Amino acid sequence: MADTLIVGGGSAGCVLAARLSADPDHRVRVLEAGPMWSAPETFPPGLRDATVLPLDDQALLWHYPIQLTATTTGPTVRGRVIGGSGSVNGCYFVRAPAADFAAWCREIGTDGWTYDELLASMRRLEHDHDFGAQPGHGTDGPIPVRRPAILTPLTEAFVAAAAASGFGEIPDLNAPDAPDTGFGPVPANVEHRDGTTVRVGSAQAYLLPALTRPNLTVSAETTALRIRFRGSRAIGVECLRAGVAEFIAADRIVLCAGAIESAALLLRSGIGDPARLRALGIPVVQALPVGAWCTDHPEIGIDYRHDAPERRRPVLEYVLELGDIEMRPYTMAFRPGFRQFALALMRPHGSGELRLRSADPADPPWIDQRYLEQRLDRDRLRAAVRLSAQILDAMAAVPGEPIPDTVSDAWLTAHLATSQHLSGTCRMGAASDERAVVDARCRVHGIDGLAVADLSIVPVPLGRGPQATAVLIGERAAELLTG
Repeated sequence: MADTLIVGGGSAGCVLAARLSADPDHRVRVLEAGPMWSAPETFPPGLRDATVLPLDDQALLWHYPIQLTATTTGPTVRGRVIGGSGSVNGCYFVRAPAADFAAWCREIGTDGWTYDELLASMRRLEHDHDFGAQPGHGTDGPIPVRRPAILTPLTEAFVAAAAASGFGEIPDLNAPDAPDTGFGPVPANVEHRDGTTVRVGSAQAYLLPALTRPNLTVSAETTALRIRFRGSRAIGVECLRAGVAEFIAADRIVLCAGAIESAALLLRSGIGDPARLRALGIPVVQALPVGAWCTDHPEIGIDYRHDAPERRRPVLEYVLELGDIEMRPYTMAFRPGFRQFALALMRPHGSGELRLRSADPADPPWIDQRYLEQRLDRDRLRAAVRLSAQILDAMAAVPGEPIPDTVSDAWLTAHLATSQHLSGTCRMGAASDERAVVDARCRVHGIDGLAVADLSIVPVPLGRGPQATAVLIGERAAELLTG
């Protein structure tokens, strides 16, 4: 029997497994639904190459249909592979700003998650090859962090346009005192090996080096079905491995399956809204608002043409931060013949919801993002679209269609997508908070032996992409669960 059973070998789960198993007397087992490989060089080329988004490899992805607005739908994907979405994403590794962690602590009504309290963990997880000698950075951590040394002509045009528009440069977006407005190079979790830019997620950086430990076991291609309880205590997980049902007992279970699957697993196990659970024939174990709140980064995409030659690079080299908007000049084409300029709303006022469609684990949950319902969100995106027209003009770029002077709600909806940064489905907060699922130490309210440690616990929208925060949650959870 495991001392700690981790469900999900993703960005946070790999970190937690490596840190907990450093104690040779603590038995750790990881359940991962997707495949794994025992050495970085044996990963498939599409997972190793950081200039590729392997979103066409169906075997390595979870697929979820989502409701963007009341009238529009869209797909979202997650990594179904060791390392989770960190094994298939664009290697954007930017810390959330200090203001986000301050808001986090205000939401939960206590300290423990302030930027200053987490800074030691931020430093411990990284090897910053550019700013490691600067205060607030690390040089000995497992995750390599690099910024682009040579820019593509397209990115150079964007940088010049941002400067000409009056914005200042932020050389280090991960600096503790980085401004909230300005353009800067994107820190990426990559290494350069034999002429290739290699993706280095938490699987390669944390988990694989720990596999020689006799107290660490990883069960790949094993799908968690539901948690089993004895009274109000979690005692193990029912799972499916090679088509065979299995029960794995543990003293403690930590869900690290991500904002979608961690929430879905809790709901299937009887933790959620009692009326909805009973309607699906699921016995109620604990009434908690699982999936009742979630947030993501709505994204407006603008296709354009540019004469700059294409280069194989990570998907983002520079971004322009505009407070709660992030302007992203993607380096790769998502539509033949066009480049894409994206405007992501990083701190939306609106929020969404996740619910089960049925009790069947094979049935993906229903996710309603409820994008653009709040007027403040629509107005902020409208202003960003107008600025993007100015930036594109300064880049000598030609939009695929004219950008209107007056941006209507219909135009926003027609160009709407998601950044695929879902969080908050098991949000953190006090036991008295009717919106909270876990406490400040990641433990599920009212249940012994069960915790959640991934992006689902984040109680506020994050002002940057979530990869660095996911790894940070793994580090922090390891401290809290052993303290």
